[in-house]
Amino acid sequence: MIGSGGVTMADLVSYLVFDVEAVADGELIRSAKYPELGLSPAEAIRKFQEERMAEYGRDILPPTWMLPISVAIAKIDSGFRLLDLVVLDAPGYRPHVIADQFWKGWKHYDQPTLVTFNGRGYDLPVLELAAYRFGLTLPEWFNVEARSYDQARYRYNIHAHIDLMDLVSNFGASRVNGGLNLLANLIGKPGKTGVDGSMVQGFYDEGRVEEINDYCRCDVLDTYFVFLRSRVLIGRLDIETEQRIVAETRAWLEERRSDCPAYGHYLDHWGDWQPPGEQLPEGD
Repeated sequence: MIGSGGVTMADLVSYLVFDVEAVADGELIRSAKYPELGLSPAEAIRKFQEERMAEYGRDILPPTWMLPISVAIAKIDSGFRLLDLVVLDAPGYRPHVIADQFWKGWKHYDQPTLVTFNGRGYDLPVLELAAYRFGLTLPEWFNVEARSYDQARYRYNIHAHIDLMDLVSNFGASRVNGGLNLLANLIGKPGKTGVDGSMVQGFYDEGRVEEINDYCRCDVLDTYFVFLRSRVLIGRLDIETEQRIVAETRAWLEERRSDCPAYGHYLDHWGDWQPPGEQLPEGD
């Protein structure tokens, strides 16, 4: 119970700000991509990574070959305030359970607006293909018989999903060079602090799944603060209200610092946004 009058968390949640971390499915890569080579799953992953590195300069694999092993979600109310932040299926972090909990949670909260950074290109395809793989039924999300602009997966349906990269890039008309890390840094928030997505597979192989989930929590916090500033940009918040919400969120994190290493790490790298003209000159 959140308050009097029978109001529950499900009544308050208007947005789910989330991030996904995923690892390669070595068995799938071995059997579907290199069936004639006699590779082990680990060898198949390495071969695929090497090919991607040679072709693109990065060894990140496409979402079609990945399994979700971390999903962090910030629950946000209609006034854009943080209600809670969770990771799914802790401490097991089983892909089939994570996918099931994510989609059931979205339906439980009455299909709130999803908020991501590049979720259309990565996070949602990972979770959609996981639903396909694990036999989940999602007619509310795959409402393909609705009018195009009412379909949840329609690119311009911002009631179903706000992809902040789409907003900043004008739906791909420009590139967001620097990504979420840049947008977080512009408003004083930590961004990448020693860990990035390219390290997730290695962490997983070393059994460092809790660290992956801590990293995912921090990415969600960055996404949340970028979401807040985007609401200023489009006129849903004024800057003073946004800054009050940021201060409230910092206090929320401080209260929970001792319970969650990710919050302590985030706060240790915290920076406050400086209004124009208030930045200190270099050397002061």
